[in-house]
Amino acid sequence: MTRIKRGYIARRRRTKLRLFASSFRGAHSRLTRTMTQQRIRALVSAHRDRGKRKRDFRRLWITRINAVIHETGVFYSYNRFIHNLYKKQLLLNRKILAQIALLNRSCLYTISNEIKK
Repeated sequence: MTRIKRGYIARRRRTKLRLFASSFRGAHSRLTRTMTQQRIRALVSAHRDRGKRKRDFRRLWITRINAVIHETGVFYSYNRFIHNLYKKQLLLNRKILAQIALLNRSCLYTISNEIKK
């Protein structure tokens, strides 16, 4: 009686899994069951940290803007500066404001003078 060979679908799935887990250390890159567990863990961490990265960058931009505002004496506080920006309908997001604060402080000074009027 001839031998029945199994299909290729499970092997293809495991091969994809091995490619994903090839950079993991130890049994996490060798054993199929631990590879699947580590893959789930890695994807959960990646999903969680995408949101965390957004929060971290927003905190960094706010800190940079606040530092330049206090250093130049443009405004008393960061929240007053942002509030007046919105009041005057100058729609600049925090990322752009942080870049302006770092690279071109005179431009930030002109923006603040525009807000004070």
